[in-house]
Order: sequence, then structure tokens, then C-alpha cells
Amino acid sequence: MNETFDILTNASLWAAVLRIATPLIFGVLGALLCERAGVLNLGIEGIMTMGAMAGWLAVYWGAGLWTGLLIAALVGLILGLLHALLTVVLGLSQHVSGLGITLFGSSLAYYLYRLWVQVGDLPPTIQPFQPLKIPGLSSLPFFGEAVFSQSAPTYLALALVGVTAWVLNRTPLGLALRMCGENPHAVEAQGLNPIAIRIGAVMVGSGLMALGGAFLTMAAFNSFFPTMVQGRGWICIALVIFASWRPGKALLGALLFALFDAFQLRLQTSVSGVPYQLFLMAPYVLSIVALILVARRARVPEALMQPYRRGER
Repeated sequence: MNETFDILTNASLWAAVLRIATPLIFGVLGALLCERAGVLNLGIEGIMTMGAMAGWLAVYWGAGLWTGLLIAALVGLILGLLHALLTVVLGLSQHVSGLGITLFGSSLAYYLYRLWVQVGDLPPTIQPFQPLKIPGLSSLPFFGEAVFSQSAPTYLALALVGVTAWVLNRTPLGLALRMCGENPHAVEAQGLNPIAIRIGAVMVGSGLMALGGAFLTMAAFNSFFPTMVQGRGWICIALVIFASWRPGKALLGALLFALFDAFQLRLQTSVSGVPYQLFLMAPYVLSIVALILVARRARVPEALMQPYRRGER
């Protein structure tokens, strides 16, 4: 018990929680925007993998870190446009299209990486984002190390939570986007184009997903390997349901999963005689339990996964 308390009160644990949560925050915000507009985007794994590769490759070829993030986001926008054309414009199955984007993005990322990068005994690396020391705050006891010594993309992710919540709940654009996920015909009755709004939401959401992947190669690590996303995209899909499609709760869900993950990593080194596989699966088991407890009360957008045709009801 004392050992668990020591782990939970260690600032390095909470610093790791924020780092682990950052790609999840980008991904869950992206998935939330898509689903609030009525489109399920199961292409998130492939989009995150392509974002990870594209951003890293741009920096490896000499671009700046922020330019790498921008390129990753643009790649995500393109894949989001592809998914939107298939599902919103053509009305094809969102499940099949999303899984196709995942397979396409993951495979293309690995192919381009092997085509353009010479891989030797050790994978090539870049100089990633470094922790930012905020004057006056980084020196604070506990909070300085836990919160105010993160890399810039982490602060960007946290800021985007507030921006997303403000846009969805306080702006006419957010109202129109939410109504596209509830009743797109009501949006059409107001003289707006639900198809254009859905396409825009899927593209922006996919760009955010790609930023989550880029964080892995440009801040959390300094190299690319094809399996580095490791199911984070599927966790983001589950976190959207856990959050009841609300940005604030999405942040809480990402931090909760990251806490489980960071905690099990420390337990592996402090507890002997227990198979490490039990620790590895603990965050996922606890996330499933939390999802079961919350999902029964979650209200799904009424038009989610329903194709829209102008003039039809």
C-alpha cells in the first residue's frame, strides 16, 4: 500500500500521464468531431500511422518540427477527404470505408518508409520536441515537473480541448455541426449544406488524428516504426463513447487511460513474481470496465452513421 501511494504521489508519474495522454487527446478530439457531424471514422489507426510517418519523414528530410506537424495534419486532411467522399458523398458503408482507410494508411506508411528511408541495424532518428521550461512555473514543487515541463504539442492538445468545446457549444458553426449529427434535414431547412459541413468535420477531425500520430514520432519518440500506434486509435473510438461526445469528458477519459498505463509500467518494476502481461492488459481491462459503466447512459447522436441525401427524409 505504501509503495502504491509513493507511485501515485510521484510527480514523474503525472508527467508521464500527460505525455501518454497527448496522442489520445488529439485522436479522441478528431473522432469526436467526426461523430458529432454524423460520420463514424474507423480509419483513425491508419490516419495516425500516416501522420506519424509523414511528420517524422518531413523532419528527417530537413523540415522544422512545426512544419512536420503541419505536413502530418495535411496528410490527415487528405485521408479524411477520401473517407468523406466515400461515406458522405457516395453514401457507402462508414464501417467498411473506415477499415479500408486504416489498412490503406498503415500499409502505405510502411511502404513509403521502406521506399524512401535507408534502414540499417539501427532505425534513423530525428531531434524531437524537447520539454519546455516555463519560467516561474516549471520550478514549482510537484506541478512544475508534472504539468509545466511538457513538450509544446502537449500544450497544443490541451488548448485544443478548450477550443473544440467552445466551437461546438458557443458558435453557430458548432451548432450546425452538432445538428448534422442529430438531424441534417433541419440543417438543410436553415439554408446550410449538411454535406459540406460533414466533409469539413471529417477532414478537420482526421487532421487532428494525424497530429496524434505525429506526436509519437516527433515528441514521445524520435523514430518511426509501423506498429507504433499500437491500437491507440481504437482506444480513442471507445473514449468518445466514454465521454458522451463531450470534449471535457474526452480529456478526462484520455487522462484516465494514460494513468492506468503509466501506473502499470511502474508496477512492473516494483512488483516481482507477477507475469508482466497482466500489467500490460490492465489499462485495457479497466478502460472496458469504465466504458461499460458509462456507455449505458451515453446518448448517441441520432444521425450517426446515417447517410444523408438532400431532399430525402
